Amino acid sequence: MPGSYIEEVLNHSARIAPDKSGVLISITREQAGWETINFGVRRLTAGQYWQSHIRGEEAALVFLEGTASVDWGEGPRIVGGRKDVFTGYPHAVYLSSDTAFEVSAITACEIVDARTLSSARLTPRVITPADCREEIRGGGNCTRQIVDVIRPEFPADKLLICEVHNPPLEVDLDEIYYYRFNQPDGYAFQRLYDAAGTRDDTITVVDGDLVLIKDGYHPVVAAHGYDVYYLNVLAGSARSMTASDDPRYAHLRHTHLARDARVPLVQAAPSEQIV
Repeated sequence: MPGSYIEEVLNHSARIAPDKSGVLISITREQAGWETINFGVRRLTAGQYWQSHIRGEEAALVFLEGTASVDWGEGPRIVGGRKDVFTGYPHAVYLSSDTAFEVSAITACEIVDARTLSSARLTPRVITPADCREEIRGGGNCTRQIVDVIRPEFPADKLLICEVHNPPLEVDLDEIYYYRFNQPDGYAFQRLYDAAGTRDDTITVVDGDLVLIKDGYHPVVAAHGYDVYYLNVLAGSARSMTASDDPRYAHLRHTHLARDARVPLVQAAPSEQIV
């Protein structure tokens, strides 16, 4: 439907051949209609490099797959290593305002570049799986695995980032859901609705889709037989991940369903155990 809310919030990745480089998706603050997050995903082929300079923002580079050397003026650091988001925990790099950097791909890489406005001069650092925190939420067919990459206690200014596998505050946060699936024909449904009952839309999302969450409730369910991953990027008035349930469904937290035996779906390498 032209001009619908779904068209406003749902964005599709470009279809680029696996052996080609390029920008898979890029959403600016102006395009999103908010003042917080810029979000992009870039593919680099082996041997290719990418340079950028962060000005008036802080950024997180999250490696969806592949390995690269990253240098922000303090010498190159090797970052990454997983085959894809279903075979390991994330490596990332946090970079603060007024930082120039270069990424040199050792293997083919796909890298999230998430930024938000910030003037804070904080310490750039590599984030490894051992720096992340895992949480298993829910039970039964709503069990999901969450890996926090940049959580509230991390020394950042505004960014919050986590990865969620297999399937949803009370501060004003804008939020991005960036989707991947374990099979190319996988899909999921995301319901977007508000407490007042003035909006209720359901979106079908496929691999590479991005949904802008500006307010309201936004639960996700994977289609039968498929595992869904989404990278969750948040920024706003405060750094908190406190959840707010729809009161009609809050009782589901107390049904004590057994954890789905398939979760956790992914594991850290033995040398990089989650804390």
